[in-house]
Amino acid sequence: MSSSASTSSSQLGRGGRRRRGRRVVEGSGDGDGGQRRRGRPSSSSSPQQPPPNGFWPEPFVEALALQVAIDAVRTSGRLAAAPAIANVFQVCSTWRAVSHSNHLWQDLSRRIWRRQLLLRETWRDEFIFWHRTAHNFRIRRAVYTRLEIDDGDSDGNGIELICRRLALSNMFLACGFVDGSVRLFDLSSGLHVSTYRSHHDDRLGRFSRAVSGIVINDDPKVVFATMDGDVHVAIIGGADTRRAQEGNVVNDGALVDFAGCRRWWVGLYAGVPGRAFHVWDGVTEELLYVGGTLTDPEAVMGWHMLTEWSESLGRVRVSSLECAVACTSVGILVLGLRDQLVLGSEEFEEGLIVDSFDVSGELCLLVDSSGTASVRRVGNMEEVYGFRLRGGGGGGGGGGRVLGCINGGYVFLCIGGTVRVWDVEHGRSLYHLRERIREEARALIADERYVAACSGNTQIHLWDFGAL
Repeated sequence: MSSSASTSSSQLGRGGRRRRGRRVVEGSGDGDGGQRRRGRPSSSSSPQQPPPNGFWPEPFVEALALQVAIDAVRTSGRLAAAPAIANVFQVCSTWRAVSHSNHLWQDLSRRIWRRQLLLRETWRDEFIFWHRTAHNFRIRRAVYTRLEIDDGDSDGNGIELICRRLALSNMFLACGFVDGSVRLFDLSSGLHVSTYRSHHDDRLGRFSRAVSGIVINDDPKVVFATMDGDVHVAIIGGADTRRAQEGNVVNDGALVDFAGCRRWWVGLYAGVPGRAFHVWDGVTEELLYVGGTLTDPEAVMGWHMLTEWSESLGRVRVSSLECAVACTSVGILVLGLRDQLVLGSEEFEEGLIVDSFDVSGELCLLVDSSGTASVRRVGNMEEVYGFRLRGGGGGGGGGGRVLGCINGGYVFLCIGGTVRVWDVEHGRSLYHLRERIREEARALIADERYVAACSGNTQIHLWDFGAL
């Protein structure tokens, strides 16, 4: 990231003693050119204009380096940030000294890689790690592992142990099953850590306790919901599961999907008109909102999901813009979480493949039944780019199930057991992962380091792009 290029004495200028400011040019005899000027970067998106001569304050140089990196990302993608700031550091030795600013690297890591938590020794190390990991995604360099699920401890009353949901944090992979259990794996070792179970049997239908969704962050807890509307909380490392919310199927219908973050939990229901969304405060666990008609056309199917195995009816995700984005086979809707106002909606004549819908940050992935995929911006649903799946058709040419997910830089679509990868920033098809999923894939997820899939033979396929 930093430059080792030497800087000539002519670049440094005469009398280039180190001070708190950064000397860039010598005074031109205008009377105050030799004075040191203090300044702070502007609150606008671009740094303030530097003094015409004399010293450039260190905060200005930091703001300039940050803006150069952001501009490079907007123009050429996230991997362009590192070369851009390296060029800034090569201007002179005093500018290169700014490369040691922990505050600068923290800002770069936050703005470019969306990292809020320091996991390595310094923020510079953090930035380098995520740059290298993103580059590994670009060139298909990952460590592949298969994690085995022990189905001997299932109490599913004869129901096949099928994985329905996956969730990732920095440390753990959580897998939710139709028997109401969530199995937690340590990502660094691949070992099974704990199994958490829902608090009831399948009294409302054989699939009523199937896991609808999982929320796992860097907090020491796992939050998961079941199709009957119950929401459970478990402390990682503990054995007990607490029911935080008790579901009411008669009033709400089936909870077909559940997602969230530290601040919000969101449930997508089907079965009772006008009650599609439930929004909770994730800190206080208080129910804040019930409403919405997105799933009203699928009300009957929502009831059937409690007793019959069926494909997904709807999906909901929480965006970094503090809004929920939900999808059914006929349309998409964006709901603000602070005021519970509908921010946008769209219907699709071609129909959408619900299992291929996903959100990462401010980006949304949609795939329609004709085999056209698109990446959109959540704020205004503007299309970043679109592409056709190989072979066309909703089955991707193979007639099988299509699963999709997205992270900050790449789109992943599992078609016929092969996971194909596209570049988010330019829409280019890059490659497919070497390892095939031989049994039918049930769930697929990705974050900025891992890609994980679960297949029908109770195997978890894990690709770690940050290990090398």
